[in-house]
Amino acid sequence: MKKIDRRIDILLKGTSRSFYLTLNFLPKKIRKQIGLLYLLARLSDTIADSKMGEKDILIRLIGQYNDRVQKRSEKIPDLMDLSLLQENSAEQELLQNVILPIKYLEESDIFSESDRRRIRECLEIIIRGQTLDLERFSASSDQEIIALNNENELDEYTYSVAGSVGEFWTHMALDYQFEVNNEISNSLFENGIRFGKSLQLINILRDIPEDIAMGRCYIPMEKLLEYDLKPKDLLDSNNMDKFRPLFDSYILEAYDHLNCAIKWVNLLPKNQYRLRFSCILPILIGQSTLKMLSKNNVLDNKNRIKVSRKEIKSIFRKSLFASLTKNRTSKLIRQDDVFFIK
Repeated sequence: MKKIDRRIDILLKGTSRSFYLTLNFLPKKIRKQIGLLYLLARLSDTIADSKMGEKDILIRLIGQYNDRVQKRSEKIPDLMDLSLLQENSAEQELLQNVILPIKYLEESDIFSESDRRRIRECLEIIIRGQTLDLERFSASSDQEIIALNNENELDEYTYSVAGSVGEFWTHMALDYQFEVNNEISNSLFENGIRFGKSLQLINILRDIPEDIAMGRCYIPMEKLLEYDLKPKDLLDSNNMDKFRPLFDSYILEAYDHLNCAIKWVNLLPKNQYRLRFSCILPILIGQSTLKMLSKNNVLDNKNRIKVSRKEIKSIFRKSLFASLTKNRTSKLIRQDDVFFIK
């Protein structure tokens, strides 16, 4: 089992990029559970996001994969052909080793039966969102852009693929790290869900040009029409001024979710330094990303919004300091149209 444990770590390091850094700082008791859920979800995400392959084939493969993880079937999906089409070598290796994280979930004595159940439950929710995404955009292309219909669909999507993960983190924290009363527990779950939603909404706002180029528009049609916009208008960077009021409203929504993420951190007992650091880091990265989005033309696909490595290092130091300080992290404050953690 030590050999498979090392192979899982190699796959995580190759596919998780910045999250691998966060993972290493998580408390030891919950590190493996969260790492495995990430890897299982990354595998399904790689299937779903494959730019090569018919949508119905991808839906079938992701369904077979989920059935195998959920132990509804013994059949292992054949992802070899799909893996050979991947441009990312780490994702190619992950698809070729699909059975590895599944066997790790089933056989490692690191995980309790409760862990296995929670991992499967969360993955099922994630894959439900990914499958719905594939079905919704099955006819999309660079010539046929399909948008979500309304705010409910956007909220459902952000919960499925990310809010559910915040829920899972909360389960792990309460199962292994500390105990709280029912009132605080309920608040942790509520804010944990919005924590996950914040990160997914930020990704959606940042990735608008890439998604639109694939025929996917996560900005709901009902909102676009309010501003006399159509999905195809987001292909033209000259429409940013017209799009800006609507875009800024989603930036504000992302900040509201981030405030809930900070509430989640503030509910942690003071001795949870590692868990606090692991959560403050993505909050600050998300905050920096939103600042950049508020100042730049997101529709310009030649100028991808991305926090620099230099700033990541600075954020790392700030996160470490904030996780060790006795003072609680305060809410995001708005001053001169710039948000910052006070």
